[in-house]
Amino acid sequence: MPADGDASATAPAPAVHFWGDHPATEAEYYAAHGAEGESSYFTTPDEGARRLFTRAWRPRAPARPKALVFMVHGYGNDVSWTFQSTAVFLARSGFACFAADLPGHGRSHGLRAFVPDLDAAVADLLAFFRAVRAREEHAGLPCFLFGESMGGAICLLIHLRTRPDEWAGAVLVAPMCRISDRIRPPWPLPEILTFFARFAPTAAIVPTADLIEKSVKVPAKRVIAARNPVRYNGRPRLGTVIELLRATDELAKRLGEVTVPFLVVHGSADEVTDPEVSRALYEAAASKDKTIKIYDGMLHSLLFGEPDENIERVRGDILAWFNERCMPPATSWHRDITVE
Repeated sequence: MPADGDASATAPAPAVHFWGDHPATEAEYYAAHGAEGESSYFTTPDEGARRLFTRAWRPRAPARPKALVFMVHGYGNDVSWTFQSTAVFLARSGFACFAADLPGHGRSHGLRAFVPDLDAAVADLLAFFRAVRAREEHAGLPCFLFGESMGGAICLLIHLRTRPDEWAGAVLVAPMCRISDRIRPPWPLPEILTFFARFAPTAAIVPTADLIEKSVKVPAKRVIAARNPVRYNGRPRLGTVIELLRATDELAKRLGEVTVPFLVVHGSADEVTDPEVSRALYEAAASKDKTIKIYDGMLHSLLFGEPDENIERVRGDILAWFNERCMPPATSWHRDITVE
């Protein structure tokens, strides 16, 4: 039997889908949006043999995808609720997308929202991504990373821990390259938390703001986000907070080592992750091909929580960036910064 508190053990089947009662099944929803999808479990090949819940979204057969997009969700979230809307959009636009619930999230193994070692989570994701890349039908296709919030930080960590030529590019949506000072525990609380985390790393006692309230602009969409049956809504665990502080501090020091082509999109009014840190990433990165777009007045949840017209703007920019990099190589890539 799974241990008490295990994410895969406590995650009930959703009563409804994020889009409502109709279409009645995921397959019908995918088909209505010009895509196909499936879910399964991936077991890591190391001796730990951990299980990740995974999803795939593809263009409808017989279309061959333009590229593979490996997607990473944010803290407390998962790949089965509103995260699917972006994946389905990309799939109907010609991209095969793959994602997994992070350890301690959704239907994957581990205590809910407990991520004491982000490097281990990176290794688990990388094992899954590489297994997908190795399939015969994917030979020769460019491979991109896509991450939201904490998932954006994980994408950068994956890039920094793999060969420079392994990824054709990365899309970073409000990436958590550093925890915003607006929600970061003030001094001396981080030092106190670090001390107590040695003795009670799983304790869910860290005070924090309501992330849905701070992330999602449209009130009706806040209700939808809160209905996610496998979302973690408790207080952050000590060990997770300390690890996120460590990993984001590492990233902040290594921004100049980033060489992957990237697009970073961020809302100017984001109070969860700091758009100024995205600007710092853009300025410091050694990437020859880098683009940043800051959307005036938008919050953290750019691809779900905004009014639909804002979502379409951000989606359109992301799709255009992907499409350009699936074309024959240009003589040189551009640097671009935009405030909209």
